[in-house]
Amino acid sequence: MTTTVPVPDGLPMQRTAGPFDPPREITELRTRRPVSPLLFPDGHEGWLVTGYEAVRTLMADNRFSSRLDLGVVHVPYETPGMPAPTEPSPQIPGLFIAMDPPDHTRLRRKLTGAFTVRRMKMLEEHIVEITEQLLDAMAELAPPIDLVREFALPLPSLVICELLGVPYADRDEFQKNSAAFMLKEQTLEEKGAAYGAMTGYLAELVTRKRAEPGEDILSDLARDEDLGIDELTGIAFLLLLAGHETTANMLGLGTFALLEHPDQLAALHADPDLVPNAVEELLRYLSVADIFYRYATEDIELGGETIPAGSTVVVSLLAANHDPLRFTDPDALDVHRTARGLVSFGHGVHQCLGQQLARVEMRAGFAGLIRRFPTLRLAVAAEEVPLRSDMNIYGVHALPVTWSEG
Repeated sequence: MTTTVPVPDGLPMQRTAGPFDPPREITELRTRRPVSPLLFPDGHEGWLVTGYEAVRTLMADNRFSSRLDLGVVHVPYETPGMPAPTEPSPQIPGLFIAMDPPDHTRLRRKLTGAFTVRRMKMLEEHIVEITEQLLDAMAELAPPIDLVREFALPLPSLVICELLGVPYADRDEFQKNSAAFMLKEQTLEEKGAAYGAMTGYLAELVTRKRAEPGEDILSDLARDEDLGIDELTGIAFLLLLAGHETTANMLGLGTFALLEHPDQLAALHADPDLVPNAVEELLRYLSVADIFYRYATEDIELGGETIPAGSTVVVSLLAANHDPLRFTDPDALDVHRTARGLVSFGHGVHQCLGQQLARVEMRAGFAGLIRRFPTLRLAVAAEEVPLRSDMNIYGVHALPVTWSEG
């Protein structure tokens, strides 16, 4: 007999056990049934996948579609009382993260050269320079300061603006609209307004680049006559949003996690060569981009369950990254851990295109911060740090920090 798990308010997003711990409901579900049937708040039946092996298998199987126009229901777990949309979302030109092959393949292939490991290594020295400039400016400030505003957000924003050819002077506007778009508790009209503001700005930008291309990724794409302005706009939106939101939140939340685990921070002070290892562990441990949706295009066997065609499937990367069947003592932060196989950047054809860029930025950011501010500490009690539990990418809204001067 199949038991359908009702979805309580907040599952599977709310980290109620602490700022870094997975939700207890998720942990219990993964232990009991890593591929679980569930009942969405609007009565729609679907599935929740939390086990590591099941998540990896699902994300590598293109029969689980990423298209939002096939019937995936966007159920706002995080907004109790708000009606869930029951109609499929329209296909958005250029937004290849929500496409399947061959459409996804066609667009992603145009970007693979821009984000190769080799190209990111070539950029590393420049990213370190940007990091040091931000740390220089931070050192001139009188503590306490907000680390998010002064460092965690500017670093990836500067880098992605340079790469894409987006004027950094416009950052306040696109960051404001980006934050509004990522808010959970808002109406579809409010989300649409933020999206419209960003895409309107980017449509003008890529149109200018088509007329007068420069030396940046959007200009390279604009030279490709195979891409229409609507596709260029969708690609630009995806790259700009993903290019600063996730890394900024990893830098802010990751610093918070290290400050709250002084033994791990001490290990990095003692051996700075551990920073790349620590970046992988923080990616696994924090999993700031948690929930993804898929749509079963046919009956599919997964983890001993049969997921019927037409089912909405919710995937928790956070749960998978904390699966004890894959990682020993997974709820502990251990910078000595070799966290191979983490799914923080996804898996399969949709694995994050910019993951190497994010790694370079985080390595430079954490290494520089630890070296330049060895006495860094929270300026408020840990429970006073404002968490981004109201956003679709987890992190901290602000991180008040201080340090010993002189």
